[in-house]
Amino acid sequence: MDLKFSDAEPSAEERDAVDRRLGGPGEGGWHGGQRDELDLRRAHGGRAARSRRHLVMEVLHAVNDRTGWISHGALNYIGRRLSMSAADVYSVATFYALFSTSPRPQRIVHVCTDVACMARGSKEVCASLEERLGPAGAANGWKHSPCLGVCERAPAALAVEAGDPPHEHLIGPAGADEIALALSAGPAALAAEAPPAMAVPQAGEAGLMLLRRVGQVDPESLDDYLAADGYAGLQRAVEMGPAQVIAAVKESRLMGRGGAAFPAGIKWESTANQPATPRYLVCNADESEPGTFKDRAILEGDPFSLIESMTIAGFAIGAARGYIYLRGEYPRAYRLLSNAIERARERGFLGADILGTGWSYDLEIRRGAGAYICGEETAIFNSIEGYRGEPRSKPPFPFEAGLFGKPTVVNNVETLCNVPLIMRIGAKAYTGIGTEGSTGPKLFCVSGNLVRPGVYEVPFGATLGQILDLAGGVTPGRKLQAVLLGGAAGGFVRPDELDIPLTFEGARANGTTLGSGVVLALDDSVDLPGILLRIARFFRDESCGQCVPCRVGTVRQEEALLRIIRNRRDAAAKGQDVDLLRDIGLVMKDSSICGLGQAAWNAVESAIDRLGILEESR
Repeated sequence: MDLKFSDAEPSAEERDAVDRRLGGPGEGGWHGGQRDELDLRRAHGGRAARSRRHLVMEVLHAVNDRTGWISHGALNYIGRRLSMSAADVYSVATFYALFSTSPRPQRIVHVCTDVACMARGSKEVCASLEERLGPAGAANGWKHSPCLGVCERAPAALAVEAGDPPHEHLIGPAGADEIALALSAGPAALAAEAPPAMAVPQAGEAGLMLLRRVGQVDPESLDDYLAADGYAGLQRAVEMGPAQVIAAVKESRLMGRGGAAFPAGIKWESTANQPATPRYLVCNADESEPGTFKDRAILEGDPFSLIESMTIAGFAIGAARGYIYLRGEYPRAYRLLSNAIERARERGFLGADILGTGWSYDLEIRRGAGAYICGEETAIFNSIEGYRGEPRSKPPFPFEAGLFGKPTVVNNVETLCNVPLIMRIGAKAYTGIGTEGSTGPKLFCVSGNLVRPGVYEVPFGATLGQILDLAGGVTPGRKLQAVLLGGAAGGFVRPDELDIPLTFEGARANGTTLGSGVVLALDDSVDLPGILLRIARFFRDESCGQCVPCRVGTVRQEEALLRIIRNRRDAAAKGQDVDLLRDIGLVMKDSSICGLGQAAWNAVESAIDRLGILEESR
């Protein structure tokens, strides 16, 4: 065995970035600094020394933001400060796409090449960049990227400039000129980002519930939020008490909006009934499903609503602390949420003795770093705790042993933001919205070849055709070819199936899924086999590699699709690969450890069986 040890030291900038986040190495005793003669006579380790491992992602972000990459010296220093081996720190850093352990420029632009941007011209943008800047790669300052969550302004890009402070800017729609400017003059030279209300074409319309404040209040002002019924839900929850809040959420029949559609009230009750403490609440704000951007619309346009929602949920389950696990590609959301937490804390809505209840509760933001798998609830736990974001085997379930081994509730942004509405209008009135099996309002991420893409709010029960009509229909002069419903883990539906009711039961009855709320319309200009290949590549890249069915199956699925596309005229070979795809898909669905592998075959299966695009020549 060849063991290699490095004595590399961090640069002054890297050391400063780490120390700013962790405090100086000599503060409060020895914490990874230079040892003096007395320190050398002591063993520094054990539980206390390892108790700060959960900060490793934050420290990696600090270094990456400061210098643009993470050197071997920085890995060594982070390990010393957190009582981790450098190899352990390296294993975490290399799990996430936004971190780099190889030198790269301080300015870099991530150019989205995922399905929504493919439909809106990202291929042409990349071709233009190759002519002007050379092939995609860190050396040339630009990289291909999976979905950035800016699908309503596709094609999109994320410009990043490391420094003190760093500058990040989401560009959409992005062209070669804007990207070249970001690289030559920095993201600060770009025009201001579109206001949050631009993501919500319905902004300001009467009748909205979840989106009613977007574009109508200043997202940085707590006073504006309070003037628009902000914290009325929390006041009502405190009057009701924790048990009655949970009872109301159960009575409302609120189903999780992240794709699994699990009843929120049952999840809360199961956690609140656990004797172990402390309990935790985790908000999954890492919406990385291609085509999904509804949570971003709330985070940027109405951030205080999430803070209030999480406070109500924390009160109901008796949580000690809440964590917002936020997409690393959402810089504006990070800034606005940080501000909202600070303002709420100043006014007594977070911290000690909230609203005179004697209950203390606070929130933290933890940034992801480009790993779709961290949308899985147990992978979030590992990521927050400072490990690779790999899913855990269940049982135990999160309500029994979740974050830090304690009872935990995980909900996504949209699910939580329904809770103040339930508190304000009551569970009975809430069940009057939507249908018997799918209650309340629903947000849909509508993108692709449409006139007015964006986030749309409708009561459950609207049809797919009605959603497309709200978005203005397909681009004039084009015909609808297919709709990807539910995201990359969802499935395709045909243009003659637009009467599908968008409810949980309606989707099931029609052999499809609502998934994460994606409605991606593709007109006849789009290469559907190319879209399928991109989806397969996405799952291959995002597989954590922990289980064989997913690690191998996603690669074999992509290979089979490549062969089918290249062998269009060979019906026999094509037929064999379609049969192989079915076998691979069945194995992934039946035996993968988590939902990523189980759903990686869905879109391909629907394309074969519903659209017939891979079997035309059989």
